[in-house]
Amino acid sequence: MHLATCRTGRLFILYDADSVCDADPTPQIGPLLFDPDHWQREGRVVGEAPGRGSSLFLDAGPEQWVLRPYRRGGLMARLSEHRYLWTGLERTRAFRELRLTAELFARGLPVPHPVAAGVTRHGPTYSAALITVRLPGARSLADCLNDADPALLERVGATVRRFHDAGLDHVDLNARNLLVDAQGKVWLIDLDRCRLRSPGQWQEANLQRLGRSLAKFGASDALPLIRQGYAGSEPA
Repeated sequence: MHLATCRTGRLFILYDADSVCDADPTPQIGPLLFDPDHWQREGRVVGEAPGRGSSLFLDAGPEQWVLRPYRRGGLMARLSEHRYLWTGLERTRAFRELRLTAELFARGLPVPHPVAAGVTRHGPTYSAALITVRLPGARSLADCLNDADPALLERVGATVRRFHDAGLDHVDLNARNLLVDAQGKVWLIDLDRCRLRSPGQWQEANLQRLGRSLAKFGASDALPLIRQGYAGSEPA
């Protein structure tokens, strides 16, 4: 992976040069890369993910990408749904998330391959979007709970433990941010606002947040098995 940066007018881009160059046809490094309307006009939008951000699945040739705009939720969305306060380029949510994802990917942890982050400055604010490689055939843990066997739930716990051992504090660990691919491998997505930390109480807080998410899907009984996997060995 080779991360590079470029600027086009108000748009700042951090991208994996290998991923972008391998796409077919090669998208222009510029605003069109993050423009949903452009991908729609080209007939290369192949689906859409559920959720507040309305992520799009894109046909990028040999692989598919996920284009996710940054969107606010809660009360802050009433002020601005997609604008954030500018405090410096490297402190933008998109640049921080892509660099963190790239670091974890380089360590061999199960996160999607990062492709690019785009940040557009609007004076004292900015808007942003992130592109990652789509995981073929993956479903969210939330969609797997009805038929999840104990082995899968223990793999979920073991996977979370791997990330915790690496120091990742996932501030929104929930059943939709854990994916299970066609081979049963567990992946972690959406690292917005996450960070690397020394061991502490945040690890238990992550698990409790996951427990609350499972309860919303009527699967509170899954948490003990996840904790069992968390306490055991790492997944293969």
